[in-house]
Amino acid sequence: MIPLEHSLRQLFHEVVSECYDSRLGLRDAEISSYVADLLTEFCHAENIYRIRDAAGNPVREVGEMLLASDPVHGTASSFGEERERRKHIGDYTLFFAGMYPESTHRWGGSLQRDSFFEMVQAGKESYYVVSQFDLFEYAQEAPFFARLSGSFEACIYGLNMVRGELDRRRAISPPRPFSAGPATQIM
Repeated sequence: MIPLEHSLRQLFHEVVSECYDSRLGLRDAEISSYVADLLTEFCHAENIYRIRDAAGNPVREVGEMLLASDPVHGTASSFGEERERRKHIGDYTLFFAGMYPESTHRWGGSLQRDSFFEMVQAGKESYYVVSQFDLFEYAQEAPFFARLSGSFEACIYGLNMVRGELDRRRAISPPRPFSAGPATQIM
């Protein structure tokens, strides 16, 4: 996990808040914070490809992830594991549809537009499923995931603005010389 005070996490919080609140008008600090933390954690590839198949290989296709999340017909060992996998599917699809929409053509469907639509539907539905786990230890988080599901398309659009802002900042910033010292290490 990247520390809370790390400059990368701070950068993502600043840019997501600016894009979501000011430009998009999605004034939900909890959603902005969640998305910024998601970007930070997805800097590590093992967090992006958290779901594994029976052989321990990362699952990269959303359709396979959906199958793996099913506790009755899939490989999820419990309903708690189903919730965790569905949360990850929501995170994964939000990240790729918002930051790298051009990559969604690999997911399935005959046309790229269909693939994108299917990916968005899978992510939105996954967050909705997570919101239905509204008892016991999940009761306080459930309304948040319902809001995230309801704002899914806006969050994708906001992430696309985040990508543009990060590209803009990179274009106007002079390149820094590489240093292998401790300042360049994330952890």
